[in-house]
Amino acid sequence: MSELGRVLVVVPTYNEADNLPQIAARLHAAVPTAHLLVVDDGSPDGTGALADDLAASGDWAHVLHRTAKAGLGAAYVAGFAWAAEHGYDVVVEMDADGSHAPEQLPRLLAALEDADVVLGSRWVPGGEVVNWPKSREVLSRGGNAYTRLVLGLPLRDATGGYRAYRRTVLDGLPLGEVSSQGYCFQVDLAWQAWKAGNTVVEVPITFVERERGESKMSRDIVLEALWRVTWWGLTSRRSRDRLPQRQG
Repeated sequence: MSELGRVLVVVPTYNEADNLPQIAARLHAAVPTAHLLVVDDGSPDGTGALADDLAASGDWAHVLHRTAKAGLGAAYVAGFAWAAEHGYDVVVEMDADGSHAPEQLPRLLAALEDADVVLGSRWVPGGEVVNWPKSREVLSRGGNAYTRLVLGLPLRDATGGYRAYRRTVLDGLPLGEVSSQGYCFQVDLAWQAWKAGNTVVEVPITFVERERGESKMSRDIVLEALWRVTWWGLTSRRSRDRLPQRQG
């Protein structure tokens, strides 16, 4: 991991006071050299204050306070900008609710040695989900199958939110133009990174449904993803159709 440089784990939060201290402690135990950035969107439950306590406990934890709940995508974009400003070489996305096991982070970082982006995947051999209803699994598998079909993206789990980027990849993406939220944001970044010619690989993870707090998944997030992926697929196909055809 030393060859990868400085690692920053970005964890967006909104009302995660019941989960943040535990996930931060597990992260620090699993990868002591990694730093944590909590991006809190003004949580009314005191998550931001807990993040301040973490930051005061050592130089490995940091906080970025935002004044309003602006969505997952905006929180990550702000975290990516903070990582660039402070000179980190690798940026990791991780949920605050315990669904992404910090103990599996070394697996992602090891794979990044030979890649530009590593996705923690539930749907490759060895990946699994715990405590999900069958309906949720069908929704996730179906959404990923639709994404592969419409975008031609050769990934089994483009919607997953546990992933590691070389920061040079993020520097080359049009993050200022990204407006998608929810897991659609994850599809957006994976697709943009892949289209740019980066090496994107998947490694199996175990995803565990949260035990405390409320899920941020909603009908609006699902509908946004469906609409945006469809639109991207249509516009991408039109762009390819307008390219000059090679002769003979």
